[in-house]
Amino acid sequence: MKSIQNRLIIMLLLFIIVPYFLSVLLIYWQTKENVERHELENSSEQMQQASEELEQYLDDIVNLPYILYRNPDLFRVFEQGFDRSHYFNQLEMYKGMTTFYLMRSEIRQVRFYIDEGKSTFTVYNTLLSSRKLKPDFMKQASIQKLVNSEMNYLVEPPHRIENYNNTSNLPQSDKTVVLTVHHKIMDTLSNEFLGVITIDIDLSKIARITDHFLQKNKETVLLSDSSGQVIYASDEGLIGKAVPSGLQKKINVSAEGAHSPDGDIVFSRTLHEPIKDWHFVKITSSKFLFENVRKTAYTNIIVGVIVVVLGLLMIAIISYKITRPIKLLSRKVLSIEGGNLNAPFDDKREDEIGSLERHIKEMMNRINRHIDREYKLEIENRKNQHRALKSQINPHFLFNSLQSIAAVALFSESPKVYKLITSLSKMMRYSIRVDQKATVRSEADYVKAYFNLQEERFQTDFSYSIDLPKAILAFPVPSMILQPLVENFFKHCYDEGCEHATLRIYGEIRGDYMNLVVENNGTSMTVDELTSLKNKIYAPVNEGSYSLEHIGLKNIHDRLVLHYDQTAGIELDTMQGQGFSVRLVIPLYFKED
Repeated sequence: MKSIQNRLIIMLLLFIIVPYFLSVLLIYWQTKENVERHELENSSEQMQQASEELEQYLDDIVNLPYILYRNPDLFRVFEQGFDRSHYFNQLEMYKGMTTFYLMRSEIRQVRFYIDEGKSTFTVYNTLLSSRKLKPDFMKQASIQKLVNSEMNYLVEPPHRIENYNNTSNLPQSDKTVVLTVHHKIMDTLSNEFLGVITIDIDLSKIARITDHFLQKNKETVLLSDSSGQVIYASDEGLIGKAVPSGLQKKINVSAEGAHSPDGDIVFSRTLHEPIKDWHFVKITSSKFLFENVRKTAYTNIIVGVIVVVLGLLMIAIISYKITRPIKLLSRKVLSIEGGNLNAPFDDKREDEIGSLERHIKEMMNRINRHIDREYKLEIENRKNQHRALKSQINPHFLFNSLQSIAAVALFSESPKVYKLITSLSKMMRYSIRVDQKATVRSEADYVKAYFNLQEERFQTDFSYSIDLPKAILAFPVPSMILQPLVENFFKHCYDEGCEHATLRIYGEIRGDYMNLVVENNGTSMTVDELTSLKNKIYAPVNEGSYSLEHIGLKNIHDRLVLHYDQTAGIELDTMQGQGFSVRLVIPLYFKED
């Protein structure tokens, strides 16, 4: 026999320890997937919003020089050159250049190059520099690229701010990293090249847009142009340089939100005009993303180890303290199995074993009382069966006596008496088994026998018809549901002087229900009388409105509802004052029952 201690250890492993650690593992992976899914959805929305804001912001920057066309004084300088327009409205020209500088707070420096005269002006810190000739300006690589491009603008990667005109306006201490946008000015009518506006903007606005959804020291972002130069990055050391190859591998992950080789989650979006083919990248460290998940898993593992230790300790205590009283209780149960129903139980213990012994003792007392009660009930049941057999002697004796009288009438050549006695004996036989199952056919035969007796009673030709389809004759129904309705016909028609009334019995199938209809063209009812009759018939038995009047109709209705369901019963109709109709509604879906 295996020890309880070993069984408890196995149960602890199978039902507590193993399921617990499996649940910890499943919860860890499920939580990890949920966190990752949430991060994917959240970051995707953030990336979409940030991308749209970047596109909108840079679109505003590169299209800012178009405002120049709305300033006729400043635009005239580009068209005619500084020398020819110098005496027209110099103050408005200076004001226009300074106003252009002040249009965005992130603009650090603006350079105006006027091709007519090869002269440049710069605005720094709202201070306009003096005019400086730049005959070699168009030879610069970035300017050559802009002029030969179909685009009206060119964006240079970030770099330290330059002193374009070598003026004292820009101090040497200013080492701001700026993004430069060159925009060429053209004559809209002749498409003639007029000059270039160069705008240096700091990266503060771009930083606010990209870092808005960023968790510092846990996530990184990077914005690179189409040539792979870093426009902005969380790591300031990367700004203005080519994207490192190791970081480029993460960016080149095929699907958005996929894992990089080191487990980080990478989100990458390609931006559109005016910064076509720029890449906006967000990298979420897996170490940060699943930090709370891992902490929860470690906590659960520690709790699991504690549970194991406590479980082993619990098994030792249980095996030492509880197994002995359990064995004693087992011996008592075995003695009961051997037939000792009065085994002694110790009901003085205050623990669970004592409670169990008290319950077993109470159970044995109830069993003993139940055995005594069942024995007495069996004796009483046999007495009742004997009384029931005796009570059947009288109807059987009467039925046999009627059969003997019928035989004497037949020998005495009195066929009418024989017919009447035979009809009565059929009715007696049917009434003896009134609680047994009946069919539509047996109910119809019983009614026909009743008609035979009524024909002799009234000694007159009355009209009746029974039209029941063969399809419903075998359908089971409660017994004695048609005869009371026929009896009502003789009571309310013939007894009240309507000897020429006609009784009709027919059946039909309507959907899922069989209808048995008993109707006559004799006496009818008023609307108030019909309403009162319905209230009495449909009233529940336990209500005070219940009446013994019309008990036959109510008895049939209640029996149909009880035998089938609430959809069964009787329906009454006065046939528009031309008679009276009773319709028995019986569900067909109870046929097999």
